[in-house]
Amino acid sequence: MANITRGASLKERELLYRLMISQLFYDGYQTLAVNLSTLVKCTPACPPSDRLLHLVNLGLKTEAETKEAESAFIALSTGIDLDFETESSTNAPEPGSYETVYVTSHKGPCRSGVFNSDGSLVATGSVDASIKILDVEKMIAKSSIGTGDDSQLNQQNEAHHPVIRTLYDHMEEVTCLQFHPVEQLLASGSQDMTIKLYDFAKPSVKRALKTIQEASTIRCLSFHPTGDFLLVGTQHPVLRMYDVNTCQCFVGPNPADQHLGPITMINFSNSGALYVSASKDGDIKLWDGVSSRCINTFPRAHDGYEICSVVFSRNGKYVLSSGKDSLVKLWELSMSRCLIAYTGAGTAGKQLHRAQAVFNHTEDYVLFPDERTTSLCVWDSRNAERQKLLSLGHNNAVRQFCHSPTAPAFLTCSDDYRARFWYKKLDSVSA
Repeated sequence: MANITRGASLKERELLYRLMISQLFYDGYQTLAVNLSTLVKCTPACPPSDRLLHLVNLGLKTEAETKEAESAFIALSTGIDLDFETESSTNAPEPGSYETVYVTSHKGPCRSGVFNSDGSLVATGSVDASIKILDVEKMIAKSSIGTGDDSQLNQQNEAHHPVIRTLYDHMEEVTCLQFHPVEQLLASGSQDMTIKLYDFAKPSVKRALKTIQEASTIRCLSFHPTGDFLLVGTQHPVLRMYDVNTCQCFVGPNPADQHLGPITMINFSNSGALYVSASKDGDIKLWDGVSSRCINTFPRAHDGYEICSVVFSRNGKYVLSSGKDSLVKLWELSMSRCLIAYTGAGTAGKQLHRAQAVFNHTEDYVLFPDERTTSLCVWDSRNAERQKLLSLGHNNAVRQFCHSPTAPAFLTCSDDYRARFWYKKLDSVSA
């Protein structure tokens, strides 16, 4: 009884005991009611009453309404939230049921890819130094074009050609890509030690609008949610932040905060209040988005293995990470702990290449490409239950994996020179 009422005031406890005793009398459990009354020294005597039942029903109704409102809010804005969700339920299709609806090829290994913020565009980058921007709706429509006479098919193919821009301005491999969250700009990083900003709103654009020269290979990029700043991770362990308008560079005020190895991934939270970084040194670091001070470090987050990817959950409460140990982990930031480990991928041991772990668009699933089998591993994000595998159809390692933020679709980029766009068609979902 003390456990039930712990933290309540003396008057609240007395009221609770009286309600319980009255309810027991009302339900016909006189002996139990008398024993409880004697035990808690309840005076004066309690009359039979079902007030407790009414209060409980009222509380349950209010709780259900609150939970429904919270669930609706979470579904729309925050994705996974284990503080409110005790059971796993989703209407999102399993990623293992997606199909390839479009394939594009480069003249070299394809090692970078990204969706824009509304999921309407994807970009791919290659060792051949080229960048392609593709329209998602046109890729889906292309897979649905039926048979007909040659002239009709040619007109349809022209109208639905998914590659809307091909950009050439780097001298070496394109290592990373990021769409601007607001404007029609695409940022790219390369082994030629430059960051380039393309204004792809102009159909004739081939060259960059702006170029930022760095001192080492660019490895990862992340725009602030406003688009005013661009985080840059390079072969050098110090994180950079650039003002997009002036191209002025900023670094954190405390050198001791920085990583000890090359940066492998950086990402802003949706609010911009925080950003997270990962490194070859095996650490994950959490940073204040305003002061650029390191506010937390997860040392040896994957048992000292290189960290391959880090990404915030939509609500900013969690960070999902992957390492070359082939494990995927969900970190709870408020408690600074690993909350869930998603296991079963990469049973052959250490990975040779970096692979990205991501959420699906509803954050009901965690996805991770298995290097050994070239297949997609999928888990329920809340209980780590394995879902069915999906063969990714590539003839070489998958080097970049990203899921659409808004739809059941993902992109795989491979050393077999190809990028595959995967999608779960609506008719298949309803079926």
